[in-house]
Amino acid sequence: MPPRSLTRRIIPVDVLTASYRICGSIEVTSTGVTGAMNDDTSGFLKIQHVTMARVHMPDKLVKEVDVLRLVKDQIHMICLQRRQDVGPQALARGGFERVQNYNIEVTTSTYEYEGVLEWAGRFDFSTVMAEGTRDFVPLYEARIRAVMLPNVKIKSPVVLFNRKQVATLLAAQQT
Repeated sequence: MPPRSLTRRIIPVDVLTASYRICGSIEVTSTGVTGAMNDDTSGFLKIQHVTMARVHMPDKLVKEVDVLRLVKDQIHMICLQRRQDVGPQALARGGFERVQNYNIEVTTSTYEYEGVLEWAGRFDFSTVMAEGTRDFVPLYEARIRAVMLPNVKIKSPVVLFNRKQVATLLAAQQT
């Protein structure tokens, strides 16, 4: 029996590190970007058709390359253009329970961002930050600001933020 090939899709992404905004595309399976970012078998991300700019100079391109590989731990967040690119909702939300929406504000050493966190059950900071194996958590209707550069503002329908980079997280349940 021949091996089954996984269907792959190309997803456009904007990746934010401490110093750079990297625009390109990644190849994902049916698990979407959440599956690719939370894959424990690889600590790296391969981005294709890349343009790079420094965070403090977004209009000036630093590089254009065909392929760039990043260390996932150094990624602060990945901005996506469409909600469905996150992946299956059970994977994105971490379960099938009743989901609550929480307005959250997050700070890292480089960015401040806010948006809507869809969370199964009651919000608990330690659970969001430490439970399970996923390091990248989806945040919807995100608004991002660079801490040292308040003129740098980004809006995205959905981002996956790296919980290893989080310094503070404040939540309020939506009504």
